[in-house]
Amino acid sequence: MSEKSKQPSKAKKILKRILLSILAIVLVLVVVVAVIAGKNVKAMNHCVDAAMAELRNHYTVTPVDPGEYKDLTLYGLMKFDVEQYEIEGIGNLSVMRVNMGVMQMSTFVITPRDRNLPLMSTDYMYMLANRTAYMEFYDVVAEKDEAYTTLLNDLNAEIGKYDQLEDTQATPAWYAPLLTVTAYKSGGFSEDPQLEQMLVDCLNVYPENSKEFPELTGEERAEKLEITVDYTDGLIEKGGISTDVFKSALGDEVTKDFFDKVFFGTAG
Repeated sequence: MSEKSKQPSKAKKILKRILLSILAIVLVLVVVVAVIAGKNVKAMNHCVDAAMAELRNHYTVTPVDPGEYKDLTLYGLMKFDVEQYEIEGIGNLSVMRVNMGVMQMSTFVITPRDRNLPLMSTDYMYMLANRTAYMEFYDVVAEKDEAYTTLLNDLNAEIGKYDQLEDTQATPAWYAPLLTVTAYKSGGFSEDPQLEQMLVDCLNVYPENSKEFPELTGEERAEKLEITVDYTDGLIEKGGISTDVFKSALGDEVTKDFFDKVFFGTAG
C-alpha cells in the first residue's frame, strides 16, 4: 500500500478518535448536569414543602384550581408547575416551580386581601452549583399603624440572622419605592439549609404577626385591592424582570389574565 493511501486512513482514525472523545465528554457533561439537576430539584421541593408546612402551622391553607394555568409552558422549554391556594384570613398564595435542567426555580407569592399586610414575593433559583434567593415585601397598604411597623421590624430582624450569607445585587426597577423589607442572598450547595430556613423563619413571623391585624371591612378591602392592582397592573404596563419573560412568551393580555386570576389572585 502506498504512502498516499495510508495517510487518508490514518487521518480517518485520528478524526474518529477525536469525535469519540468529544462524544464521551458530552455524555459526561450530560450525566453531571442530570445529577446536579436532580439534587437541585430535591432541594427546591424540600424548601417549598418546608415553607408550606410552616404556613399551615398558622392558618388554614386550601388548594384552589388554577384552571388552564396549572401547567404553564413558555417558549416550549420552560414548563411551570403552578399551584394556587387560599390562605384563610389573609388572601391568595401562588407557588410555581420549573426545572430546565441547568436551572431550577421556585416562586412563592402571598397577596394579602383580608388584612393590612405587605405583599410577599420570593424567588429561589438554582443554577448548577449556585443558588440565588430573592425575598421582597411590598408596601401595598393604605395605613401603616404600629402593628405594621412591628411586622416590618420583626421581618428585618429575622433576615438579619442570615447576614453571614453572601449578598447579591437586585436589578433596579420602577417598583423600588414599594419595597420595605428585602433579602437578596446567594450561595452554593452547603447554603441550602440556611436559605430554606430564612424563608421558613419569615413565614413564621409574617403569619404570626398578622394575627394582630384586624380583618378589613369591605370598604377597606376594596381600597387595599386597588393599591395592589396598581402594582400588579404596573408590572404589565412598565415591566419587570420575570414579567417581561411572561409578556414576551404569552403577550400582555394573557399575562395579565394569569396574574389577575392565579399569580396574585386579584380577580377573585
